[in-house]
Amino acid sequence: MEYSELLELNIDNLTASKQNNVRFDLMENPKLGELFNRLSDVVEESGVQAYLIGGYVRDYFLRRPSKDIDVVVLGSGIRLAEKFGSTIGGKVSVFANFGTAMLRYGDIEVEFVGARRESYSRGSRKPVVEDGTLEDDQNRRDFTINALAFSLNKDTFGELVDPFGGLQDLKHGLIRTPLNPDITFSDDPLRMFRAIRFASQLKFKITDDTFEAIGRNKGRMEILSMERVSEELHKMLLSPQPSLGFKLLEESGLLAIIFPQLQALKGVDSIDGKRHKDNFYHTLEVVDNVRKQSDDLWLLWAALLHDIAKPACKRYDTRLGWTFHGHEFLGSKMVPELFKQLKMPLNEKMKYVQKLVLLHLRPIVLSQEEVTDSAIRRLLFDAGDELEDLMLLCEADITSKNEKTVKRHLANFRLARQKLKEIEEKDAIRNFQPPISGELIMETYGLQPSREVGLIKDAIKDAILDGVIRIDYDEAYRFMEQKAEELGLSKRQ
Repeated sequence: MEYSELLELNIDNLTASKQNNVRFDLMENPKLGELFNRLSDVVEESGVQAYLIGGYVRDYFLRRPSKDIDVVVLGSGIRLAEKFGSTIGGKVSVFANFGTAMLRYGDIEVEFVGARRESYSRGSRKPVVEDGTLEDDQNRRDFTINALAFSLNKDTFGELVDPFGGLQDLKHGLIRTPLNPDITFSDDPLRMFRAIRFASQLKFKITDDTFEAIGRNKGRMEILSMERVSEELHKMLLSPQPSLGFKLLEESGLLAIIFPQLQALKGVDSIDGKRHKDNFYHTLEVVDNVRKQSDDLWLLWAALLHDIAKPACKRYDTRLGWTFHGHEFLGSKMVPELFKQLKMPLNEKMKYVQKLVLLHLRPIVLSQEEVTDSAIRRLLFDAGDELEDLMLLCEADITSKNEKTVKRHLANFRLARQKLKEIEEKDAIRNFQPPISGELIMETYGLQPSREVGLIKDAIKDAILDGVIRIDYDEAYRFMEQKAEELGLSKRQ
């Protein structure tokens, strides 16, 4: 069932209190109902007006779980948070610079802020903030669906305040700004990415005037931090169908600014009537295929970057047609720079993506009928704990429109998995540690760290992977002696 259908069911089950207002049902989540009732008591005691606003209200109508609650107060949000905290015995975290306070109610996070109006300078997305009305606060919201508010006051408890028709936009699946979109996006250009991210997550349509304003204001990107952009990219990748967001990024012109290497994948060249596939759309299809199987963010990044070096490696051969030889090697070298460019972590997450990009073609060889045990052992050793993720990525990389071709490739990969399993069970090769260490080699032959030590170590590893010797100390020691003799080395006396 689509969100719009769920929304109609939800609205039909609510009791209208006045025109454009509805009451929300607290019984659907007793814990939230308890929270809101206790909040309402404190609001009444404090003599202020307060509202639930933003994401929770939107997600309530979309039947999406939400544990992040935003409360806007006509007055001091910090004062109301402290009063509520003392009532429930909760610890309040105050962020005085932002005029906000936060506390936890079980596993629910509640944030309080005073209603405010904002004004922006041209060179910053940080606004000048003043106290304001509920209307001022709703005016500053990014989209109509995020400007919805439920009253927490006793006499109007649960009434919906919806000045911009956000409920109808939810019902029709639309992303639209409350005010002029040029002003909204110029003031805070991150909202352009949020528009595309919400469209991707909810499978909503950005209205034409809103989307056109994104194109007009893309130059405002210069005041955005790349860390915030990357957060939005992460959320797009984790949406049910990531390709929706990335296609909108490309169509809007934002992708060429923030991620030109991905933009460069788009397009098809033709020589002598021979064309290659559009690697941009192929990549997005691979990402969608992975997302159907996994919610691992870094595996999704590996899918997004697996062919990133194809533009640089593209060549036309009169016999073979279009080739992209070596794109996996160059792509793996590009990963650290791309992570640095996007202000993403340069740690084991980056190394994981780099490894999958480097190895993403290797299992294809294994899916052929004739493949040596040595090749299987080497993939087991090189992929290690990432083998299952690598196989998932490779299967997702099958994007042919020919159903028979897809079935044949998938059948071949099932055979490859079986071969890997058999060799793994027989040889226990994955993540093995060679029985002979570099320290033992140096001690035995009186060597310092040197080329010879590396040659012997590599020779032992290769002998195990090629099936010449087993993972056995005595066999490895004898092989070390043989290799050392070939290199003219004598044991220390």
